[in-house]
Amino acid sequence: MSEAEVAVIVGAGPGLGAALARAAAAGGMKAVVASRDPAKIAEVARATSATPIACDSTDGASVDALFERVRRELGVPAFVVYNASRRVRGPAAELDRAAVRHAIDITANGGFLVAQAAIRLMLPAGRGSLLFTGASASVKGYAESATFAMGKFALRGLAQSLARELGPKGIHVAHVIIDGAIGRAGANEAGKLDPDAIAATYMQIHRQPTSTWAHEIDLRPSVEKF
Repeated sequence: MSEAEVAVIVGAGPGLGAALARAAAAGGMKAVVASRDPAKIAEVARATSATPIACDSTDGASVDALFERVRRELGVPAFVVYNASRRVRGPAAELDRAAVRHAIDITANGGFLVAQAAIRLMLPAGRGSLLFTGASASVKGYAESATFAMGKFALRGLAQSLARELGPKGIHVAHVIIDGAIGRAGANEAGKLDPDAIAATYMQIHRQPTSTWAHEIDLRPSVEKF
């Protein structure tokens, strides 16, 4: 029997992060959920049987420690998702500059730090999937949402660059645009995306044969305008 794959979800909360952990476990994977908030990942871990590890995605040393612990205790990750982000809303003239910088650091630079640590482990194996959670703001800058747009545009650019660099080396990089509000798992809320259905799409991307890799996909409810 082959060894179970390892999944790492960075930016794990009770919504999509928990759904991804459930999907990974259902697929026979050993799941790790990571967040800077230990209480948040403890809740997710209890509900999904995932391994919780506290990690600040804006701190390179913390990210490196996360992946070193995963490698040492569970093995080289095969499925890594960067799901962390921060929003700062308001008129551009009134935004707090430090808050803007911190939000972009989480949404964009954190994605780079996690990707770098993950691919350093994946490259020798010549395989693995690295997925980034995008948003409507990845392709459209909304009024009074400049900070989120900057972070998500940067994350999308990172994903495109990494896909071109790493695809020929066996690592599947994909960017998933979540175009709409995420609802509660199993709640069937009108006009909202079911987090478990989103997670199922992430897993489908991970399982794609190398001849048909998707790089970017938009997910939205049937009633969502775009």
